[in-house]
Amino acid sequence: MTGTLERAVDTAAPPVSTRRRPAGTARWRIALRLARRQLQRAWVSSLLVTTLVALPIAGMTGFLVYSASTIATPQERTAAELGGMAAWIAPTGVPGEGFWQVPGEPEWTGYPIDDDGVMTMPRGEPLDDPTGLLPAGTEILEISRGLVSVATDDGSAVVPAWAGTTWDPRFAGAFDLVAGDRPGTTGGAMITPAARERLGLEIGDTLRLTDGGAYTVTGTLAAGTLADDDPAVFLPEGERETVRGTERWYLPEYELSWADVQRLNDEGGVVAYSRVVALDPPAFSNRIYPSASTERWAKLWPLVLTLSAAGLFAGYVVVMLAGAAFAVAARRQQRALAIAASVGANRRDLSRIMLLQGAALGLVGGVVGAACGIGLAALVMAATSDGSATQYWGFHVPGDLVAAVLVFAVIVGTLSAWMPARTVGRTDALQALRGARRPQKPVVARPIWGSTLIALGVAMTLLCAFAVAAINATDFFGYDSPLRYLPAYGIVVGPIVAQFGILLSGRWLLWTASRGLAHTGVAAKLASRDAAANASRTVPAFAAIAATVFIGIFALAQSSMLTAQTARQWYYDAPPGSIAIPIWPGTSSTTGVLDPADADAGATAAVQIARDAGADRAAVVSRQANDVWAYSSAADVPDEVTFTIAVLPEEHLLDPEVDDSYTSFGQDPSNPISVVDSDDIEAVMGVTLSASALAAYRDGSALVADDRFVERGAIEVQTFAGADVYEGRLPDNVWQRWPDAPPVADPLRAERLDAVIVDAPLQPVAIAVAPRAAERLGMELVAERVVAPMPEPPTWAARDRMQAQAELLSGASFTLAPSLEEGPPSDAAWMTPLLAAVAVLVLGASAVALGLARFERRPDDATLAAVGGTRGLRRGIGFWQGLLIAGFGTLAGALAGMLPPIGFSIQSGGTQQLSDVPWWLIGAVVVGLPLAIAAANWLIPPRRPDLTRRTAIT
Repeated sequence: MTGTLERAVDTAAPPVSTRRRPAGTARWRIALRLARRQLQRAWVSSLLVTTLVALPIAGMTGFLVYSASTIATPQERTAAELGGMAAWIAPTGVPGEGFWQVPGEPEWTGYPIDDDGVMTMPRGEPLDDPTGLLPAGTEILEISRGLVSVATDDGSAVVPAWAGTTWDPRFAGAFDLVAGDRPGTTGGAMITPAARERLGLEIGDTLRLTDGGAYTVTGTLAAGTLADDDPAVFLPEGERETVRGTERWYLPEYELSWADVQRLNDEGGVVAYSRVVALDPPAFSNRIYPSASTERWAKLWPLVLTLSAAGLFAGYVVVMLAGAAFAVAARRQQRALAIAASVGANRRDLSRIMLLQGAALGLVGGVVGAACGIGLAALVMAATSDGSATQYWGFHVPGDLVAAVLVFAVIVGTLSAWMPARTVGRTDALQALRGARRPQKPVVARPIWGSTLIALGVAMTLLCAFAVAAINATDFFGYDSPLRYLPAYGIVVGPIVAQFGILLSGRWLLWTASRGLAHTGVAAKLASRDAAANASRTVPAFAAIAATVFIGIFALAQSSMLTAQTARQWYYDAPPGSIAIPIWPGTSSTTGVLDPADADAGATAAVQIARDAGADRAAVVSRQANDVWAYSSAADVPDEVTFTIAVLPEEHLLDPEVDDSYTSFGQDPSNPISVVDSDDIEAVMGVTLSASALAAYRDGSALVADDRFVERGAIEVQTFAGADVYEGRLPDNVWQRWPDAPPVADPLRAERLDAVIVDAPLQPVAIAVAPRAAERLGMELVAERVVAPMPEPPTWAARDRMQAQAELLSGASFTLAPSLEEGPPSDAAWMTPLLAAVAVLVLGASAVALGLARFERRPDDATLAAVGGTRGLRRGIGFWQGLLIAGFGTLAGALAGMLPPIGFSIQSGGTQQLSDVPWWLIGAVVVGLPLAIAAANWLIPPRRPDLTRRTAIT
C-alpha cells in the first residue's frame, strides 16, 4: 500500500546521519511531492474530497453568474433604453425648483435637501412639452407607451402599445424589425410576433381598436423590454391620446452633456437619459443617493451577503465530511509518514503533507466546481430566458467574486485536512511502523468544554428571548439603537454555540453509546465500538448531518409559527377563490370621496372585468356615501345630509393614553355597515345562511361578523346630521373620547336591529344589511366593490389581462384595483421542498460517512469472516452504524433547531405559538430518517471479504 510513498521518501530525503536537514524551501518541495504522490495513489478518496468541495462551489458560482447577469452594464442599459439614439428626455419635476437626478439612474430624482435631511416637495405641475428647452432645429421623436384595447375574434384584448415612429432604424437594439416593412403612411402599424398569434393577424391585415381606430399591419417589430410571447402593437405618430401612457422625447443626434442634463433638470424639471453621461457618469452623491462609485458594489452586496451565509453553512458541512475522508486517508498513510519521520521529517513536515493535500484538492475542486457552476448558469439562463433583453442583460462572470470563491474552496480544503494533520503530527512513529491500532479514548476536557458550550448556547437563546420581550415592552432603548436588536441575534447564535458543544462532546457521546449498546447484541456492540474508536471519522459525519437538520428544523418550526400567525390575522378581500375589485376615487378627485354616479360607472366596469375573466356572477357591495367633505364648512352642509352607523359599545373602546396603535384589518370602524343583496351573501361573505337566518336578513335583521357590536342579540344603529359628522361629533368606534374632543352629538334617530351572528374571517364587511333595510334607515348608497366567485383559479396570463383591462378602464372618475383572493399561504408550498432538501443532504452526508466506514472496516470484515462471522452479522453492523451516525446527527440537529423557535416564541409575547409547530412531522423526521438510512445500509450487501492477509487465523 505504501511502497510508492516509501520510495519517494527514500529518494527525496536521505538519512540525517549522512546529510544535512533540508532547508525550508526544500522541505516544502518534498512535502508537496509526497502529497501529490499520495493523492495519485489514493485517487478514490481524492475524487471524493474533490467532489465534496466542487458541489457547493458549483452552486455558489452558478448563483453568482446568474445573479450578476441580471444586473445591467451601462452599455447594455443604454442599448435597451436608447437603441442608437443619443438621449431621451421626459418632464417629471416642477420647473425652477431645484429638481435633480442621478447621472446614470434617471429614476433617482428629487429636490433640494435641508440640513436635517428633509426634502421639501414643491407645488406645481411638470411641463406638457419639454422640447422648448432644446435648441431650435433639434430633431426629436416623440414616443408614448401605454395600453390599448384591441378587437379580436372573441371580443377584445388589452395589450401594451407604443405610439410614434418606434420602427425608425436608429432605434435598433431597443426596437428591431423582424419581418415585413416599416409603415410608410400614417395609417400603418406594426405588431410583435406574439401579437400575430394572440390577435390572429397577419401582415397586410387590419388592426382594429375597440374605440374604432383601424390600421394596416405592415410588419412585425420586437421590443427589447418585452418577452417573446408578449403581444404588443406599435401605432403611428399622433396617437398620444389613444395610448394614454408615459411619454418620452428621443434625440437621435443631439448629445446631452452632464451640464445640459443639469440645466434641463433645474429649468424645466426634465429628467434626461444621455448616452454620453450614462457611459461616463460624473461623480455624484447627496444625502439620499450614495456615491456612484459604489453603485456596482451596492447592487452586488446583497448577493455577496446571501452567498456568504450559504457558503459558511456549505463550508462547514464540507469540512466535516471531507475531514472524515482525510481522517481515513491519514490512517492509511500512517506507516508511510512514519517512514518519512524516521528519515528526518519532523512533526511540521508530516502535518504539512496533509495540509498540502487538502489545499490541492480544494483548489482542484474549486476549479472544477467553478467551471461546472458557470456551465450550469448558462444552461439555466438558456432554459428560463423569455427573450427579453432586460431579463438577462448578458452573460456576466464576475471574475473578482469567482476568484474569492476559489480562495474559499482552497480554505475549505485546507481546513478539512487540519484535524487529521494535527493527529498525524502527534503520531508515534514506532507504533505506526509496528502497525499498532489501539482504540482512542475520550479526553475528559472535551466533554467538559462541550457541556459548557451546550449550556451556554441554551442559556444564551432563552436569556436573549426574554431580553427582546422586555425591550419591546419598554421604551428604554430607542428604535434606532443597536442594543434593541442585538439580543435577537443571540436567539440564533445560541443554538449554533450549542452545536459546537455537541461536536466537542461527540467522541464521549459515542463512547457512552457503545457502553450502553454492549449488551444489545453482537452487531450493535461492534458497530458502536467501531464508531467510538474511529471518532475522527464518525463525529464530523454526524456533525454535518446535525448542521443540515438544524437548518431544516429551524426553518420548519419558525415558518410554521409565522404561517399560522399570518393565517390568524389574514384579511380576506373576498372569499378564497374570488375576485375582489374595489372602486376608488379617480385621478380628478379632490376630496377622496366617490360620487355615486361615478361609483355606479365603476361598478359596471368592474362587473365587465369579472365577466371577461370567467366569473359566472358578480355581486356589488355598497356603503353609505359620506360627502360632507365636499362642503367648505359645517354650516354649508344641507340638513338632508345624514350619516348612519352601527355604534360599538363603550366596553370595547380603547384608551388612547394606554394603547398607542390600532388596526382595523381593512374594515372601517367609523362606517361599519355594508349593504349586500340577500342573494349575494354567500358570494360576498363566504357564509351559507339557514333558511330562517336568510328570511330574518330579508326582513331587516343585520348580519354581524364582528360580535363586539352585539348586545343582547341586537346592534345599536344611530343616524347623525351631516354637520355633526363634519365637526367630528360622531362616536369614534375605536378610541375612548379625549377630554378636549368635542362632545358626541345626539343622534337624529336610533334603533336596534336584530343580529344574526356569522362566523366569517376578517374581511371588509363587518355588518351587512339588505337594501330594503338600508332604504328604511335613510342611507344614501355608493358602490364600494365588486366580488365575483371564480369557477377555477385564473392563470397568471388571465390575471395580467384583468389588471391591464382595469388600468385601461380606470381614469379621472374612478380607479379599479382587481385582485384574486387566494387566502393565507399554505405550509405545503415550502414544507415539501424544504424536507426534500434536508432529506437529500442528510442522505448524502450519511452515504459519505457510511461509505468511509465500510471502506475502513474491510480488514475487520475479513477478521470477522475468518472467525465465523456471518453475512447477516456484517449487515447488522452496517444497520447499527447507520442508525448511530444518522440518529446522533438528526437528534442533535433537531434539538438545536428547536431552540430558536422557542426563543422567538417567547419574545413574540404570544403571537408566535409553539402549538403551531408540526411536532408530529419533526418527530417523523427525527425517527424516520435514521431508520431509513439504517435500513438502506442493511439492504446494501457488504463486499466479499479479502482473506489473503488472515491466513494465520484460518
